[in-house]
Amino acid sequence: MPQKRRSQTWTELKQSGNECFKNGQYGEAACLYTQAIQLLEKSGKNQEDLGVLYSNRAASYLKDGNCAECVKDCTTSLELVPFSMKALLRRAAAYEALERYRLAYVDYKTVLLIDCNVPAAHDGTNRMTKALTDQDGPAWREKLPPIPAVPLEVREKAAQTATPISPAQQNGTSQRERPGDGDIKQALSLREEGNKLVKNGEHKKAAEKYTQSLKLNPTEASTYTNRALCYLSLKSYKEAVQDCVEALRLDSANVKALYRRAQAYKHLKDYKACVEDLNTLLKVEPKNTAARKLQAEVQKMK
Repeated sequence: MPQKRRSQTWTELKQSGNECFKNGQYGEAACLYTQAIQLLEKSGKNQEDLGVLYSNRAASYLKDGNCAECVKDCTTSLELVPFSMKALLRRAAAYEALERYRLAYVDYKTVLLIDCNVPAAHDGTNRMTKALTDQDGPAWREKLPPIPAVPLEVREKAAQTATPISPAQQNGTSQRERPGDGDIKQALSLREEGNKLVKNGEHKKAAEKYTQSLKLNPTEASTYTNRALCYLSLKSYKEAVQDCVEALRLDSANVKALYRRAQAYKHLKDYKACVEDLNTLLKVEPKNTAARKLQAEVQKMK
């Protein structure tokens, strides 16, 4: 008789999920984290481990552009492990992508109250300050929800175990925080090679060049939008959405990212999300004819 295959433990499922995440297989990673969560919940809740699993699944949802589910998982994670910086940063990024700038500001600010040396939180707070000033005017702080008080023991623990959390790490990866001058120069050269390939219609090769560029410098929004254009041409619409999410995290008013994500959502038949992106884009550029044309097309499909 053939041997019965041994079921994976929750730790093995978590590790498999981590591997899928590193390889860009975010949907598969989310499924594996879900299985791990179910197993761990059946065996009796271990709050800290369960909180990590929810936070990891949130990172997968965030990369896949599923910001609403990311918010839900981060909230659950924070109920299990209060003041988890990764969960706060991921939820802040999801709120930012959903244009819920007040809630994003509160989460970014809470991270800074825990540890004032987190670059991703400083950058996020600065972006939200600008967005809220534009949205609500000089009195924007008066409209903020309450910012939670961080207990002293949480701040002390963060100080003892502090390691820099980069914008990449807030999404579950471990890329370097700031690229050096040499990396930036090489990344720019690779991006230019990609641009030339796009002009020649070689979108697959161009996407590979942009990928190499992003490994060296993951902080350049235009490289994400360029690769998103390639993915659209290659009909890899989910990947296009992911790249636009990354670009918008770096630049929340990036018109190319909004337009290309809207295009991807149209092909994915997510017309509501498509229209939302186009509406946001038209607030930034009211006379953008391409966006208005796409908006009219999608309105007919709904």
